[in-house]
Amino acid sequence: QLVESGGGLVQAGGSLRLSCTASGRAFERYVMGWFRQGPGKERESVAGISRSGNTLYGDSMKGRFTISRDNAKNSLYLQITNLKPEDTAVYYCAARSTAASSSHVSIDPRTYEYWGQGTQVTVSS
Repeated sequence: QLVESGGGLVQAGGSLRLSCTASGRAFERYVMGWFRQGPGKERESVAGISRSGNTLYGDSMKGRFTISRDNAKNSLYLQITNLKPEDTAVYYCAARSTAASSSHVSIDPRTYEYWGQGTQVTVSS
């Protein structure tokens, strides 16, 4: 089970740190990712992180988004800076198991097996 937290209402220019806590064991065995879906928009890939900590970002996500993980805490994080109104969305964390190397990372949502319920981020102008 994946549970996101940290969303809320923020003014443009502000920052947020989203968290995703996984229940169960073997968190370190999963590739993790963040995705978002804004109102009336398709789902977007924000970032992914491999089991060993390699990161990959969506094309429009580089610079203001930082994904990280703490395997000891079964937790995934997404730091967002300089928030913009267009960042308004429900943010989801997801997990995928893989037999690939520990450096493998993906941001293709179709490859992710487990999803959280999402946390709403609203950015006011």
